[in-house]
Amino acid sequence: MTDNRNFPNAVALALIAALIFPWLSPAPAGAAPPGPGQVVAAFHEALLGVMKDAKGLGIKGRYDKLKPTIEQSFHLPLMIQVAASSYWQKADPGQVKSLIEAFARLSVSTYASQFNGYSGERFESLGERPGPQNTTLVKTRIVKASGSNVEITYVMRQTKGEWRIVDVLVDKGISELAVKRSEYRNVLQQDGVDGLVLTLNAKASQLLGEKSK
Repeated sequence: MTDNRNFPNAVALALIAALIFPWLSPAPAGAAPPGPGQVVAAFHEALLGVMKDAKGLGIKGRYDKLKPTIEQSFHLPLMIQVAASSYWQKADPGQVKSLIEAFARLSVSTYASQFNGYSGERFESLGERPGPQNTTLVKTRIVKASGSNVEITYVMRQTKGEWRIVDVLVDKGISELAVKRSEYRNVLQQDGVDGLVLTLNAKASQLLGEKSK
């Protein structure tokens, strides 16, 4: 999880709305895929399973377990498109593919490294409410055995008939996507898309204890 940054909730949500909705189309009528809360609940269930078997799995085992769930729960291509901003349009198809793969690898590696044990934590759902530009906000929290908790709000959007997570708000409004966009800007300005791919893969390799790709 991203921490120690200060983005007011209203600013974060406004940024999400401005950046995300142009690339997404309304959900088609008819089929009823899992709702926003169900997508989040399934993701949390996968996290808990990995946490409870964290030591036995090790970092690479946790990565392998979480990868399909994260790729199904999150709209990773859209998230890195937003984070890369105008550089996305300048990238050729090969660069786009490499960027999506590197971002996905780092995203999974981050969760695999952070959720590395279990001490009686549980996830609680605190309900859903409409967000800006046809998003739905799913409010949850992690409750620790000590009774302390961390609030997590998932920003959900339906595209191609499926609900996906497009951002995560922690600590009452810190947008992880906004933070990534800010962090990646400097790398993109200095080293371009190829430089960002190398940076993301290097961070993932560090978390996984591997040699950088």
